[in-house]
Amino acid sequence: MSDGPTAAAQSEAAWGVDSEHGRLLDVLVCGPDNFRWLPTSAISRATLESGRRFDGDLARRQHAAMVAAYEEAGVRVHFLEPDPALPYQVFARDSSAMTPGGAVITQLHQWWRRGEYAPAIRFYQESGIPIRGMITAGALEGGDVMILEPGCAVIGAGEARTQEPAARQLAAWLAEDGWEVRVEPIPERYVHIDVLLAVLAERLAAVCADVLSAGFVTWLRNRGFELIEVSADDAFQLGANAISLGEERVLSAEGTGALTAQMRARGLAVQEVDLSMFTLGGGGPHCLVQALRRRRLAG
Repeated sequence: MSDGPTAAAQSEAAWGVDSEHGRLLDVLVCGPDNFRWLPTSAISRATLESGRRFDGDLARRQHAAMVAAYEEAGVRVHFLEPDPALPYQVFARDSSAMTPGGAVITQLHQWWRRGEYAPAIRFYQESGIPIRGMITAGALEGGDVMILEPGCAVIGAGEARTQEPAARQLAAWLAEDGWEVRVEPIPERYVHIDVLLAVLAERLAAVCADVLSAGFVTWLRNRGFELIEVSADDAFQLGANAISLGEERVLSAEGTGALTAQMRARGLAVQEVDLSMFTLGGGGPHCLVQALRRRRLAG
């Protein structure tokens, strides 16, 4: 675990997040000890069919470089305990979802990921981080939960991963706190909504408008979001799966040149990390971490 920001900085926010772009203080990751490519999605199936070979040593070096990038940005990094039975546990975004009131333990759809709930629960309990609830109505994965800004969230529901009844369960919990929550159907091919959407800064988002519904894109614009459009091909290669560090800073995977150029043109500082072993396996920078704490933008 890194030293991360000072105690004073950490005390500025309780555990939880109320946006995707407040200053990032703490993240949860899982080492790639047991990671290997599996046909978990259209993205990883395309990689396997291409004949590419997985390199575990390279994956470990790339993951360590990502952790170092967070530490250099003043973000405290926490680690899940790797379980040999859970090869896709490295995508720490999915086994929980962080809300303003604490963590929600999710229920993953694919059998080889269902056990990820156990190390997630142990981590939150041992760390003294509140668990707001546990999804019981169906499958829900953390990559489909986007806290857009204080009081507003969207939950993707592609059915192959996140199912609408589970999305509605979480939406109802947030609605109890007065939040507006949209449950948005997405195509199975793109796995989670964070493959198609990233909040980069206040009211600035990358979107794959060719795939997301016109109604959703209009809804974002009506809420005042400026949208940087990402092509369907780039999104499929995790080109929109960036994560805001807060304060006009973004961490992105190498090879997302079109989006990176657009972000820099708008004054954002972009930190690029080579994560090819993970993007080829179906997940990018946003997928690899769960934001545990951001500086609150409301309240």
